[in-house]
Amino acid sequence: MTSKSFSKIEISAKTRLLLALWDLGGTKQEVKKGELSKRIVTKDKKVADYEGIFKELEKKGAIAISKTKKSVYLISISPLGLEVLSEGLKSPEFRFEGNIVGTWVANALLKWISQMNGAVAATASTNGVKSGIKSYDEFKQVTLEVYDQLNRDYNLDDLVPIYRIRREIGERVSREHFNEWMLEIQANDILQLQGGSLPDNDPAKLEDSITTEVSGLRCYAKRLT
Repeated sequence: MTSKSFSKIEISAKTRLLLALWDLGGTKQEVKKGELSKRIVTKDKKVADYEGIFKELEKKGAIAISKTKKSVYLISISPLGLEVLSEGLKSPEFRFEGNIVGTWVANALLKWISQMNGAVAATASTNGVKSGIKSYDEFKQVTLEVYDQLNRDYNLDDLVPIYRIRREIGERVSREHFNEWMLEIQANDILQLQGGSLPDNDPAKLEDSITTEVSGLRCYAKRLT
């Protein structure tokens, strides 16, 4: 298998996964991995074949994966994930190998065309670091909106994982400014950054939390005002 053919297969599998997650409502709610797997499994690909893609997309911040107490994996797609999906659908390397399995693919593509055409491009133009969040006040407003949305949509009981806030904001702000401004928000008694451990202690999620020399690792944010 050549590197070029591998690239085509990888892009197609990644795009198929993100399209299925988006079609299942992954932008508004977490989707059970088992439910998503039913969509992406084909005669040629098993769930295990997607594990590397899941890890890559999560590390990039395109998707977020959490684990319940009953060991059920829940997955959601971020704004960055929508950009990756859009790029994949536009890529000349993208194609569905063989026959399309099920009508969901065709219906999802039609829905994407009708609902998302132009929307992702507009998001992308404002989602880079240079054209994104430029001040603490703007960051504070966006962060509180993201906090409230995550807390409400996922019933987080006022303890929102910092890594999820970081990934939701994405590349609109640099990692350095995110850390600096989150600590400033805490200093102003708006959010309290709390310790504790994440359910799966995933290294990528811990890295996307905040660590300071004085307080150590902080994984959760709690709104005070």
